[in-house]
Amino acid sequence: MPENNYPKLHNATWPGIVGKGSDSEPIIPFDTLLEKTAAAEVNGVKFDGVDIGLFDDHLGSYLHSEDGAARLADKVRGYNLEIGSLVANVWAGSALGAKESRDVFVEQVRNACVFGQKLREAGVRNGGVIRIDSAVSPEVWAKDPAANTKQIAETFRKACDVAADFGEKLAAEGEICWGGMQSWKTMIDTMEAVDRPNMGFQADMSHTFLYLLGYNSPEDRILPLDFQWSDRAALEEGLKTMTAKLRPWTFDFHVAQNDGTVHGTGSHDKTGRHCLATDPNGKLDITHDAGYWLRNENGELTKAFRHICWDGCMFPNSVMGNQQTWNDILAAMVKVRQAHGWYQES
Repeated sequence: MPENNYPKLHNATWPGIVGKGSDSEPIIPFDTLLEKTAAAEVNGVKFDGVDIGLFDDHLGSYLHSEDGAARLADKVRGYNLEIGSLVANVWAGSALGAKESRDVFVEQVRNACVFGQKLREAGVRNGGVIRIDSAVSPEVWAKDPAANTKQIAETFRKACDVAADFGEKLAAEGEICWGGMQSWKTMIDTMEAVDRPNMGFQADMSHTFLYLLGYNSPEDRILPLDFQWSDRAALEEGLKTMTAKLRPWTFDFHVAQNDGTVHGTGSHDKTGRHCLATDPNGKLDITHDAGYWLRNENGELTKAFRHICWDGCMFPNSVMGNQQTWNDILAAMVKVRQAHGWYQES
């Protein structure tokens, strides 16, 4: 049997920006991340592509010129990589609040869709989604959950209608730091309120993992209050419960590791700590636990994603500058594909 070649293996570039910007942790240039991604190799296997954040700090010269998408496509292709999912810069506005802010939110989704279409036309983007979140804190949302969920859903619906014109799907990020999506329950409530076929969920093995523990939403905790990390059986039952609830909504998937704690740096609020794939404190069995997202309740492959991505936000620059970091990450991704992937003619 040929070796699995799907899902494609992508690396994220936005960890070069998220939590960065101080003198001690400056932004890591986009080109540096491309170089590290392209240089990673495990037994002859390399990354297939990158998922990118549409932020000026990385892509300003590409985002604001007529030929920018074509130039970016040429650059990425030059590293034998493709582009997958895009992160819309929705934090320029918010899904909740003043009309002007909500309008900016929707316009940022439009900008991402336009740029994404140009990348498709340039032949470098064959799949992926547009990632969004509510761009508001759980604390603000909690002042009036029903009304605020309704308004977030209204903003998301407008964004979905824009995205539909471009054939794009939107995926709301499963992080505890976003209001209206800080738990599995609030996320599903928001998805159901949006009620659009192109609105879904982005699962992250680190961020979404904390849904089990009820951070920022104790009433939606899945694991028992007396849970001990040594109880692997209980952890697996919790993962089965959570993924059964969220898998039907899941449009995009990030492989990651987590040590059961929250972490934030710079202006980024605390969320699930991304750990290195080799971290001895990691609470996940990456290869095994990825299967809860990539297989259905009967253990059958869903083949729901053309690609999967590694998201490693808020690693120190010294770690991200070490090529071995990316080799280890790629090795973890390869194991996931070997266990839960498939072969098809490209």
